[in-house]
Amino acid sequence: MTFYAVLVAMSTTGPLAMNIFVPSIPGLMREFEATSGTVQLTLTVYLAGIAISQLFYGPLSDRFGRRPAILIGLSLYVVASQLCALATSIETLMAARFLQALGGAAGMVLSRAIVRDLHGREAAASVLGYITMVWVMVPMFAPALGGLLDEIATWRASFHVLSIFGMAVLALTVWKLPETNPPSARDAGVGRNLTAGAVALVRESRFVGYTMTLGLCSAVFFSFLAGAPFIMVEVLGRTPLDYGLWFMLISIGYITGNFLSGRYSQTIGIDRMITIGNGLAVVGAVTMLGAGLAGILSPVTLFGPMLLVTLGNGLTIPNGTAAAVSVLPKTIGAAAGLSGFTQMAIGAAASQVTGSLQGTTPLVALWIMAAAAVLASLTHQTMRQRDH
Repeated sequence: MTFYAVLVAMSTTGPLAMNIFVPSIPGLMREFEATSGTVQLTLTVYLAGIAISQLFYGPLSDRFGRRPAILIGLSLYVVASQLCALATSIETLMAARFLQALGGAAGMVLSRAIVRDLHGREAAASVLGYITMVWVMVPMFAPALGGLLDEIATWRASFHVLSIFGMAVLALTVWKLPETNPPSARDAGVGRNLTAGAVALVRESRFVGYTMTLGLCSAVFFSFLAGAPFIMVEVLGRTPLDYGLWFMLISIGYITGNFLSGRYSQTIGIDRMITIGNGLAVVGAVTMLGAGLAGILSPVTLFGPMLLVTLGNGLTIPNGTAAAVSVLPKTIGAAAGLSGFTQMAIGAAASQVTGSLQGTTPLVALWIMAAAAVLASLTHQTMRQRDH
């Protein structure tokens, strides 16, 4: 159990740094006298850093081992979090956030690779579901904590908290995490070359299908993450703390979805779980858009449908991840990194488009969410039809 606690802790660093900061975005616009699109770059740059670094962590861990890559990443995360806390301009903050993302990505991508090192395809989906169900409980409270720190101190306090948390995770990882990719496995097949694994993967239509489905699911969530604080604070007149408290509701949906993945993925099957998850996300996103167009937008009509979306993502993401990293067993790390990169890249693009347009089009997040949810479902169904 201690081993899985380490996986949970190290996979939490990246999402925690992203979510704890979100309630402070409207306040940063005032402090740095910046536009919504400019401040939104602090989130987009973070997502870009997460995406880019995953391209390297996976192949490098295939070649040199999981443990060294994780320790380097966590060390960078601690240092960068302190740099964020000391930032005196929006440009400095964005640069520090990029470094923080480079470090935070290590635990996210390599925890998935470690699970696949130790378990088969269906079992990996089950284990990932349970792990995600546990670690999401920490980011679940992150927006509320970030909103509270923003009100009683400043947004800088959130980054001090992240640095302390990172140091604790680093110590736990040094103490308890063994190497799961032995030298004999590192010398096998395309794992010898840092780029050959990625090239082999993009030639596999199943890998591309699962990865694009994951990316579009992420676009739904990150569009909400970019647009919901603006809608809550600027449109509905609520506080950052209100946003953080309501955010807990949708986290419950994600936890439930991951619990169901852990419980039923091995019996129902990965593809059926993804189909159900995508269907729930479509219903939730379209309902939210309908409420916005009907002029009845409120915290209930915003976060209620989003609970369905996150329930669906809790079914889709662990199963889609396990499927993606299982396409070519000799390139587990590369597959985890490349699929993670695609998720974050598509999510970052959706986030930035939302942040740039919401000042003039407040409902842009809802439109992007509905479109991405429908496309995710269509992508997965198209891939399955081609396989059969």
